[in-house]
Amino acid sequence: MGDIRRRGAVVLGITGLVAPLTLALGSGSAQASTSCTTSTGPYQKQVEKFLGLPVDGKQSTSDCKAIKAFQTKHGITPNIGYAGSVTWGVMDLMNKQKAVGNNPNKDGKCPTNKGRIACVNLTLQLSWIQDGSRLVYGPVPVRTGRDGYETRTGLKKIYWRDIDHVSNIYNVPMPYSQFFDGGQAFHSVNLSMWNPPGSHGCVNMTPTTAKKYWSLLKTGDDVFVYGRKPGT
Repeated sequence: MGDIRRRGAVVLGITGLVAPLTLALGSGSAQASTSCTTSTGPYQKQVEKFLGLPVDGKQSTSDCKAIKAFQTKHGITPNIGYAGSVTWGVMDLMNKQKAVGNNPNKDGKCPTNKGRIACVNLTLQLSWIQDGSRLVYGPVPVRTGRDGYETRTGLKKIYWRDIDHVSNIYNVPMPYSQFFDGGQAFHSVNLSMWNPPGSHGCVNMTPTTAKKYWSLLKTGDDVFVYGRKPGT
């Protein structure tokens, strides 16, 4: 959560702790683990295929090393190289995000009659900026609210911006904050966009994306949030 100091007033709300969609593998980190499991996971073949490993459905030393590296990069714990549901869920989401290409509003759910608007698809964990039906920027992967702290859906407006905002509840920086619903905001974080389980309600972005959103949006611009994040 973060506090919003505005002309002496304080507005409390839910904020996150915590990235153009090239699906780079993020910069999140997890606590190093000294072990590497020999167990074959239920999603072994899918994970092997995603990572470009030989697909035999059997755990190997090289499999474990590659899976463990992926888990560590994205903050998936325990990072012991096990091909479980959380690891495959992240990979599956990446595949679905990549499949969107340059047509994120193909379903027409984000309004095209509002002029410039920032869209957030919770189901695919993607955001973009459009002007009418013209794509202005994105789509980019984002990290939205976890179960119990869901990013609220609906049509909203950016009502306050603070480039150097700091949450006084979690005592964490929230650079390039653009608030659109209570304490929920776009802001940058230094975590992987696929780091589970998610934020405390904010729409987390990489520093590059958050800076771009800051330059393209202004107070009063519309924001539309729709869908449902997997696991919420």
